[in-house]
Amino acid sequence: MDIGRSPLSPGLYLVATPIGSARDITLRALDVLTQADVLAAEDTRTTRRLLDIHGIALNGRPLRSYHDHSPLKDRAYFMEKIAAGNSVAYVSEAGTPLVADPGFRLVQDAINAGVSVVPVPGASAVLAALVVSGLPTDRFMFAGFLPNSTTARRKALENLQVVPATLVIYESPRRILNLIEDAIATFGPDRPAALARELTKTFEECRRGTLEHLYHQLHKAPARGECVLLVNRAGEEVISDAQLVTFLQSALETQSVKEAVAEVTKATGLPRRQVYQRALELNKP
Repeated sequence: MDIGRSPLSPGLYLVATPIGSARDITLRALDVLTQADVLAAEDTRTTRRLLDIHGIALNGRPLRSYHDHSPLKDRAYFMEKIAAGNSVAYVSEAGTPLVADPGFRLVQDAINAGVSVVPVPGASAVLAALVVSGLPTDRFMFAGFLPNSTTARRKALENLQVVPATLVIYESPRRILNLIEDAIATFGPDRPAALARELTKTFEECRRGTLEHLYHQLHKAPARGECVLLVNRAGEEVISDAQLVTFLQSALETQSVKEAVAEVTKATGLPRRQVYQRALELNKP
């Protein structure tokens, strides 16, 4: 142990890990993973790779699997270790534990046992997608993964239809087109939205526009990698200047001014003259 670095107190430490780039891990997270007496992981293979990348040796410490389908005896094992004065660090496969990831029952057991539960914050796909979406960030609702079937998914979207907050929804690349199709049927085609995928990875991308615009984009270029769909809050279909700038900047990265203006005008329904003038301002040297 390094001089000046205090040992961890007994308890359960919820450690956020990178969602893509291995460098997106905090110094405190590295400290906890280095010092914890026991490591619990949703996927031990992923955790071993992360430890190897950052030069963290287990040195005989237990690294045990834990996920939502783990038997009760596995949770009991970690509780016994903490009761015996040990620190247990839990990591999900990527991102912040419990946020659309396992760990809820383990935390419940710890709280019921009067055990210290310590957050070690860091990467989260929810926040990463939200801040690059160009949609309002002052209020948002994380809806996680919606049901797989069309009927159940549309019912879930109906319950979210009038929520006065930006919606954040996780989805796999196989079902993202179906999700957007159902969102159009529920919210209407003109609701502003954004689709973020492969966040912090090599092919990171954020597509912005209306739901209908995103749907047509996906038909032309299907999404790969895990996706985050963000949908503007109810009652705010009017495109703000900040959103217009965000849409234009995204379009101008790969298109001429004329092409970008045509695309954004169609996607937003704004007057072409307004969009063209803003595009010229953005495209100045």
